[in-house]
Amino acid sequence: MKVLQPLLRFAPALLALALVTVPAVGRADESAPTKKLTKAQEKYDADSDGKLSDEERARAREDATAKAKKTREEHRKIALEKYDANGDGKLDDAEKAKMKADEDAAREEKKAERAAKKAERDAKKAARDGASN
Repeated sequence: MKVLQPLLRFAPALLALALVTVPAVGRADESAPTKKLTKAQEKYDADSDGKLSDEERARAREDATAKAKKTREEHRKIALEKYDANGDGKLDDAEKAKMKADEDAAREEKKAERAAKKAERDAKKAARDGASN
């Protein structure tokens, strides 16, 4: 009996804890707010239940894959038109190097533009802060 006394002392507390937490766990699923679908996701929600089923997700993935493939093909076509100097329908190493150099230059130009805009914003902010002090 001495062994059971400590257990019996905590038994009511454990029972009360179980009675409080079990219903709360059951309610968590019911009251959990459902995430609202984005406009892109709503396009694939065929049954309009506010959720994407496995089939709806599969269709969305297929469409995304097809769109990516189309985009890659368009970029490839543009690259061939612009950089295929010898007209053989593919880019050799020199043509690829020219394309990469142009891409790097464009990337650096955009980076410089962003830096200039940031400097302009910082200067305006500093002027406002200086004027208010």
